[in-house]
Amino acid sequence: MFKKTLIVFLLLASTTVHAAAIEKLHTFMAATHSAQANFTQEVRDKNGKRIQLASGTMQFERPGKFRWVYQKPYEQLIVGDGKKFWLYDVDLNQVTVKKLDAALGSSPAALLSGNNEIEHGFALQDIDRNDGLEWLQAEPKTSESNFEKIRLAFNPAAELVVMELDDTFGHRTTLRFSQLKNNPALSAQLFRFTPPQGADVLGE
Repeated sequence: MFKKTLIVFLLLASTTVHAAAIEKLHTFMAATHSAQANFTQEVRDKNGKRIQLASGTMQFERPGKFRWVYQKPYEQLIVGDGKKFWLYDVDLNQVTVKKLDAALGSSPAALLSGNNEIEHGFALQDIDRNDGLEWLQAEPKTSESNFEKIRLAFNPAAELVVMELDDTFGHRTTLRFSQLKNNPALSAQLFRFTPPQGADVLGE
C-alpha cells in the first residue's frame, strides 16, 4: 500500500511541476507583449570549453520586432522589423539580411518575439534542476531547426531568466537576462534598420 501511495504521489508531483512550468510559459507569452533587458551570452563547445562570452541589451515587441545590441567583446546589432531579420557586424561593416520567417528557427531573438513559435514548432516537457526555477525543455518537431534542444527557465514571477540552446554542432549557448522590464513603451525607431553607407549587404 505504501509503495502504491508513493508512486501516486510522485506521479501527481511530476504532473504539478509540469503544469507549473507550462503555466509560466503561457503567462509569459500572454502577458509580455514587449520587454527589455540586459543579457550575457556564453557559448561552450561539445567538450564544455568556453569559446565565446558576450553581453549587451535587448528589446522586443510582438509580433516579430526585436533589437539585440552586443556591446562586448565586439559590436554587433540584430534587428527584426516584422518582415526582415538584419544582422550588422560593426567591425566588418557587413550586413546580413533575410526574411524573418526564415530566421524563426535559428535565432533566439526571433523565437522570443514571435507569436508562440516555440509552442508551435517544438515539443515541450518539464525538467527539474532543483534551483528554484521552473524549467522547460523544447525539442523541434522537424529537422529544419538549427537547434536540437532549447531550455527556458522562469522565476516565480513568470519572468524568463535563462535560455539555453543546444545546436546541431554540439555547442551550447546560455543567455542570462537581468533587469527585465515587462511591457515598456518602446520607440518604433528601435526596430528599423537601414544599412550604413558603404556596408556590404549579403542576402538581399
